[in-house]
Amino acid sequence: MTEDEKTNYTETLFESIKHINEYGQEFWYARELQETLEYKRWDKFLNVIEKAKAACNASKNPVDDHFSHVGKMVNIGSDAVRETEDYELSRYACYLIVQNGDSRKEVIALGQTYFAVKTRQQELIENFDALGEDKKRLAIRNEMKLHNKSLAEAANMAGVTERIDYAIFQNSGYKGLYGGLDRQGIHDKKKLKKSQDILDYMGSTELAANLFRATQTDEKLRNEHIVGKENANRTHYEVGKKVRQTIAELGGTMPENLPTPEKSIKQIEREQKQIEKQEK
Repeated sequence: MTEDEKTNYTETLFESIKHINEYGQEFWYARELQETLEYKRWDKFLNVIEKAKAACNASKNPVDDHFSHVGKMVNIGSDAVRETEDYELSRYACYLIVQNGDSRKEVIALGQTYFAVKTRQQELIENFDALGEDKKRLAIRNEMKLHNKSLAEAANMAGVTERIDYAIFQNSGYKGLYGGLDRQGIHDKKKLKKSQDILDYMGSTELAANLFRATQTDEKLRNEHIVGKENANRTHYEVGKKVRQTIAELGGTMPENLPTPEKSIKQIEREQKQIEKQEK
């Protein structure tokens, strides 16, 4: 299994058992997570839950906010039912559970990666306004990496299969968003060196516009079952153009006219790693 295949499999595995309550909040049932994590006995899994609750308490997070004890009525045959113990778990609770699970299980390792990444993303979203510009750029750029993979998959499904075709497809989106400029045109406009990637030299506002372009094109290709390279290119261009139109209607600055940051994303990443190293 390739890394992309493993990522897609992991997403499907844990997203498929996710629930949304009446307030729009996501949660997982412990019983369903138990099966997914390949624990045959509830009492064994309950031990892991108790360890996770202890870790939650130690991190100064209210346990009841993340581990909500519920009773579920289950059919036991002959029209008889009985109440079964269960929990509604937050994403953070699931993260703590997989961290305290049997690390010998491959599915536990997959869960550790999935919930660690998703929990961190959620933290960034919730605290986005409090972040400085550098961290905002890092957060959005990391989101771009994930969504560009999904966009590439959607484009491939539409018939964009060759590398040269995908380059044309990407340029179609850029042309729509940047008033006719393709990747090279944006590169020249920013006065970047040959080795410098345009996405690494975008501020948070410009990155956000590109993230919106990518996510909306991805959804449109999939939802409308668009087929054919030309149709895919046209779709990407039209979505980019619509994002540009929205920026104009809101009185914003066109992306090609936004300032180019002095630091690259790679430089910020190196600085962040150095800070984290010193803190440890």
